[in-house]
Amino acid sequence: MPHSSLSVSEPERKSHLTTRSYGATYVEKTCGRCHHNVLTFHSAQIRRLQRENQTGHDFHIFWVPRRTLMADKLLEEEGVLGDAKITELPLFFFPLEKDVLSLELEDSFKDLYLYKDPTPTFLLAKALMGIQQAHGLFPRMVGKGDNAKRVAELLTRMRQEQLAGEDASEASKMGLTPSTTTESVIIIDREVDLVTPLLTQLTYEGLIDEVFGIQNNQTDVDSTIVGAPAPAAAQPASTAAAAAATSVPTRKRKIQLDSSDKLFDQLRDTNFAIVGGLLHKVARRLRSDYDSRHTSQTTAELKDFVSKLPGYQAEQASLKVHTGLTEEIINYTGTEVFNKLLEVQQNLAAGADPSSQYDAIEELIARDTALPDVLRLLCIYSCISGGIKTKEYDQFRRLILQGYGHQHLLTLQNLDRLQLFLSRSSPLASMIPMTGSSGGTGTKTNYTYLRKQLRLIVDEVSEHDPNDIAYVYSGYAPLSVRLVQCILQKQYLLTITKGNGVTGGSQGWKGFDEAVKHARGATFDELQKGEDKAVKARALLSGNGNKKTVFVVFVGGITFTEIAALRYIAKKEEGQSRPSVLARVSGYANIFSCVQLGEA
Repeated sequence: MPHSSLSVSEPERKSHLTTRSYGATYVEKTCGRCHHNVLTFHSAQIRRLQRENQTGHDFHIFWVPRRTLMADKLLEEEGVLGDAKITELPLFFFPLEKDVLSLELEDSFKDLYLYKDPTPTFLLAKALMGIQQAHGLFPRMVGKGDNAKRVAELLTRMRQEQLAGEDASEASKMGLTPSTTTESVIIIDREVDLVTPLLTQLTYEGLIDEVFGIQNNQTDVDSTIVGAPAPAAAQPASTAAAAAATSVPTRKRKIQLDSSDKLFDQLRDTNFAIVGGLLHKVARRLRSDYDSRHTSQTTAELKDFVSKLPGYQAEQASLKVHTGLTEEIINYTGTEVFNKLLEVQQNLAAGADPSSQYDAIEELIARDTALPDVLRLLCIYSCISGGIKTKEYDQFRRLILQGYGHQHLLTLQNLDRLQLFLSRSSPLASMIPMTGSSGGTGTKTNYTYLRKQLRLIVDEVSEHDPNDIAYVYSGYAPLSVRLVQCILQKQYLLTITKGNGVTGGSQGWKGFDEAVKHARGATFDELQKGEDKAVKARALLSGNGNKKTVFVVFVGGITFTEIAALRYIAKKEEGQSRPSVLARVSGYANIFSCVQLGEA
């Protein structure tokens, strides 16, 4: 996941009610499974206001991003459908960064894979269709995974419906011609690579998410770690008002994590191993800048220092915050339990015999390690190995239920439905290719085969001066981003996997057709064309720009570490005058929202 003139916290899309003597306004996020409880609550509010107040009220309900028949039916059952004016507010993508847009659907993973609710794919297609209407069709749609294929099919259908519509104007039809500023869209289904979001993120931003959690580019941290916030008087009026409105009697401080913080922007995508050294350099530079005031001899030099002082103070405050965060993360990563977890994860990812990790996992359970951390290991074991040996599987289940409580029968059941934690005797596990096998293409992702074919393990990776995306996991290259490289960086990938970097100008999946077959789900590569007259008109209007954008879309969520890897690719491509990469996500991947479920 994932973060208005109606006074609503739009990034969070929370329920909101504004009541005055003359009306009430409700803004609600569209969510099939939560419709009933939400509408029952608001219907009761409407009936109460009507009953207790003599003054007439106007009620307005805005559904974000769309109105549904189910919502109308529930309002009708509650007897308030005719008492409220209902409309929809089509908000889709939220710009979290200049290169990241998100639908902020926090439950997209749960909806798609646990409840089999296709709503996120439809909303994503609607959002992408809006981009196409504004900037032209994606000339090429390439992707991997069943949900990715559904998004592509929905885009095609929406385009046909618009062209066939009676109210389709010439201008709108021209909008449905291939863009001259976009090269392609790459759509990746989260289900294709479930191991990557289960691994511990090792970039600075990723570890902040692991330790504190990040929501809508913000994290809540105890003020004893990062210091108290600046006094309200020293803040801009709008910031002070917002802080007062959201203040709660706790010691928590909300930290903004985006590119507006120049220091964080420099640190966010680096491997955490080098963050301490970078902070030390910044501290020394700031000390040197402050000391320069003693050497200033002329009025002009003093005036120049004074003009830079606010910038120095802001940077000093940022340094204090990130030093505090770093120290807390070091305390977390320095524990014996963390290092044991990381060792088992990396051994499993590197292809070690999973049975050899049994004793380590059993010891972690015996030491009462947090349940999500244990389940991460078990899910990685199951996904990579085609299920867990029946005897070990039964033993792990017994240890979890006895150690963490029998209420987690539902947790294990959900993991089974997600096909994340399976016994090899399970019918679902039979679809997962076994270790050393190259069969079963397209049914499940064969990590053993792809580890070699796409070189997912890079033994010699530099964290200070990265030479491969594997630096984000200290030696493991995320499969999801390797698939993006199969399209954007064919020459580099062929060189490191086959020693042959000649691609012959091929596009799409060509060159990696066989390898891609061993990843789960449908594979597609489709061209979108328009009428020749409209295409020429668009090219004439937009000119011939050399740089084009590639849209990378993750269906079901993405981790901060994968975004860091995509930014690494973008940086390399810009250096070679190749297309820039824009990551578009349907929410931040959070498998643990399913892992910790206590519901069936």
